[in-house]
Amino acid sequence: MNFIYDAGQEPRQRKPVYFVGLDLGQAADFSAIAVMERYGTSSEDYTFHCRHLQRWALRTSYPAIVTDTVRMMNSTQIQSGEGRPTLAVDAMGVGAPVIDLFKRERTMAASLKLIQITGGADVTRDNGMTRVPKRNLVSTVQVYLQSKRLRIVDKLPEAATLGRELENFRSNISDSGHDSYGAGADWRVGNNDDLVLAAALALWSATGTTPGQFYSW
Repeated sequence: MNFIYDAGQEPRQRKPVYFVGLDLGQAADFSAIAVMERYGTSSEDYTFHCRHLQRWALRTSYPAIVTDTVRMMNSTQIQSGEGRPTLAVDAMGVGAPVIDLFKRERTMAASLKLIQITGGADVTRDNGMTRVPKRNLVSTVQVYLQSKRLRIVDKLPEAATLGRELENFRSNISDSGHDSYGAGADWRVGNNDDLVLAAALALWSATGTTPGQFYSW
């Protein structure tokens, strides 16, 4: 399946809505970000164009990542979209102190969505945190890949890498009813799957949320 499209193939519609997914890696993992443009007016006709992909060097400090992310969210391109952009952050493993950095960042002109990945069956919300089952994230990516409604700008340096990761992105339900995701117990598909996770967070936040789930400033 071809995920890469020519940068000149722009949709002929009004301005997009921007959704950004941020995977915060731990000490031995990359942190990564994916910027998605959403076109369309309902889930039945949504299409997504991935406009930016980025990995930070290993051991980049969290304050530096927060600063870079806030600068990106406040950029002219993202702010020129339709409505308020959304930043979906993986809050699973980094702990409250890092999330607090975002909550205290009052200059960010965006809605912040905090997501914890779970192994359950239901989406739950508590104190500003949304807990999302792994299968929900996986299926969201699969739907847009299989329907060819997700495209990656061909000129992005990480486009080919994300394309390969997306090709390998898969889920299985075992006979016992348990979910099995990719090569590891935490649904990841390999050692460097941060771009997939960032993309999944952006896509799910663009399609699986309802009003009232955001921190907005």
